[in-house]
Amino acid sequence: MKDSLRPGLTHAESRHIDRERTISFMGESLRIYGTPEMLRDIEHTCRNLLAAHCDPGEDSVGIGAAFDHTAATPLGMDVRIEVTVTAVTGRRVELAVTARDALEPICTGTHSRFVVDVARAKQRLDDKIARWRGR
Repeated sequence: MKDSLRPGLTHAESRHIDRERTISFMGESLRIYGTPEMLRDIEHTCRNLLAAHCDPGEDSVGIGAAFDHTAATPLGMDVRIEVTVTAVTGRRVELAVTARDALEPICTGTHSRFVVDVARAKQRLDDKIARWRGR
């Protein structure tokens, strides 16, 4: 992890709310940005910020999220997600998250990520799978 990863760093990305990002269970006239898709978009935005501050062979994984999805965004609208690093404790990174559509704020919250060594993470997973299969 590079020394450049520190509180105060910000990053923003926009997402177009396409059909795959909307809920379907309330019918076609109520296709709005789904909360699980919003979480995925938040995670990707945070990961993209951290990627610029990871050393070769490192990446980050989400380990926690808490946010309020406060307004509906219809199919076809764009959303802007902004994330800010609020704390770096060892390899744990805390981020503040906000999102807004063209008319209003739609989300506030936090997301936590952990910077991992990809090769070590793969080895731990391989070991776990071997233990599981060997039960």
